Amino acid sequence: MSAIPPSQPLPSSSSKTPNKSRNPIFRNRIQCELKNSSPPPQKWTIDCVSSTDPIHIILKPPNSTPMALPLDSSLKNSKRICLFYCSEMKDLAERIAAESDAIELRSISWRTFEDGFPNLFISNAQGVRGQHVAFLASFSSPGVIFEQLSVIYALPKLFVSSFTLVLPFFPTGTSERMEDEGDVATAFTLARILSNIPISRGGPTSLVIFDIHALQERFYFGDNILPCFESGIPLLLQRLQQLPDSDNISIAFPDDGAWKRFHKQLQHFPMIVCAKVREGDQRIVRLKEGDPKGRHVVIVDDLVQSGGTLLECQKVLAKHGAAKISAYVTHGIFPNKSWERFKHDKGGNPENGMTYFWITDSCPATVKQVKQKAPFEIISLAAAIASALQI
Repeated sequence: MSAIPPSQPLPSSSSKTPNKSRNPIFRNRIQCELKNSSPPPQKWTIDCVSSTDPIHIILKPPNSTPMALPLDSSLKNSKRICLFYCSEMKDLAERIAAESDAIELRSISWRTFEDGFPNLFISNAQGVRGQHVAFLASFSSPGVIFEQLSVIYALPKLFVSSFTLVLPFFPTGTSERMEDEGDVATAFTLARILSNIPISRGGPTSLVIFDIHALQERFYFGDNILPCFESGIPLLLQRLQQLPDSDNISIAFPDDGAWKRFHKQLQHFPMIVCAKVREGDQRIVRLKEGDPKGRHVVIVDDLVQSGGTLLECQKVLAKHGAAKISAYVTHGIFPNKSWERFKHDKGGNPENGMTYFWITDSCPATVKQVKQKAPFEIISLAAAIASALQI
């Protein structure tokens, strides 16, 4: 690089800029170019301190923004979640946190006063300010709903960036029908309660529910909450692909309602539809369409309580020649230990039992009862919930 005396005009690279040599500003400025293959060429400017002192110069770097350090793509695209949970959901919460480094478990003290009313404490409440917060709930009985609602209403008020409520099983979903004057639709009541969760700094609460019993219940929720309806069927598909007879599986639905709910997600399997018909005072399950002969038939529904319908389906499918019979429900409720009605086939007696009975861990009390008891097998919602928290 060579300096040109400021008294001389600067050389021009183009005939269109000859007037620069007569401009006093350019007489006191020297420009140079540092050429390098990477990064691209940068232009620096050298200014004289004054027109009377051309010896002392100032070197000015080009305007540029600092280069950002490379970040791991998974961490860059993940939002950090502070996950609170009720006591029943501790095991599932730990599995969710194990799915992602972006999820951090936070604790709540679930205490009671002497009169039995909740005495609750959110640990390090100030530490969640500006954070994305979620709560994993289980409304397994009316007795635990009030204490969890108290926490659910409190968390959005802690100046959090967003709030997500994960309620895998919407328990009043089977109580939405109004058949006689005086019937109370408790599903609508619970939806209204959840719709009044306070708005956080980030806006309305997001509500994550898996396989809600009646699809029309999504319209029960108000504008202050954003329901996100997920399904456990993709998890079932993954499990079916792992079976040694995965190429010999047919899907059976216990009624038209289950077929409407799930057939689109399972349409690449041969399908069988059963139907409930009334004979006198009895409701009998019959085969409506499809052929189970020689197939491993998997009965699919959203939930099971007493299990009567599934057992009737099992009998019908076995009578029509099914080689194996299994079942899947997202929510295994099984009040009064009704799960004990389901036996294991012990290697190929479909009329006497089932090969597999898959349920998710949406109902933690049931999971503890049936764990490691054939034919039951638990499919965890942990990965699906961890993914939903990133929406």
